[in-house]
Amino acid sequence: MTHLENIKKLFSRNFVESPLLESFEVGKIYLSSGKLVACDPLITNDMQPFTTEFPKGDFPVLIHKERESNCVAYAEVIFSTAEIAEWKMAVTAGQDVKDLGEEEIFGYPVESGMGCLMDVDTQNSLNELERRLYDNKGGDFMGIYEEFFHGYFFDEKGAIDQYAFLKPAEEHPGTIFAFETGYGEGFYASYIAYDKDHKPVKIITEFIEIS
Repeated sequence: MTHLENIKKLFSRNFVESPLLESFEVGKIYLSSGKLVACDPLITNDMQPFTTEFPKGDFPVLIHKERESNCVAYAEVIFSTAEIAEWKMAVTAGQDVKDLGEEEIFGYPVESGMGCLMDVDTQNSLNELERRLYDNKGGDFMGIYEEFFHGYFFDEKGAIDQYAFLKPAEEHPGTIFAFETGYGEGFYASYIAYDKDHKPVKIITEFIEIS
């Protein structure tokens, strides 16, 4: 079974039925432009957005954990409840799935153990925040993880959270949904479900293949 066929089997209904997965609705992501970016925010924060135009507004986010490991296997954003007509691998500008060999994927590399989903406007806010912090702190700048991300993933008792919603700019409503990626480092693809009018219904990023 290919990755796309497996995604279709798991996520084409409005619920996921697998004894190997545990699903949680964890909050909402705000998209201001409808141009969605998936990346490792510490390593590939210049990643291009997907070519698909998504709706604008607040949309529910779910994570699906592998029960055995308690690791994040899939991240999901839902845009509508319309019936799904087809699935496609998500691509960025210049990528064509026809150029892929069997079992090859387009996706993004993770080296930090963290992935994220965010609007391209929010990506710009994050990059502006990093530049501003660097300019203000100079040699005392410890990197964007220590300066911004770290505090969102640790609670007051020191426990580590697997995901967080972050807001890099007070003046902009955009949010970053950041999370641990599967077992850590890797190269991860996303898949988009479309309705009969070719409007996006949901997007799934796969970190651990569950079949």
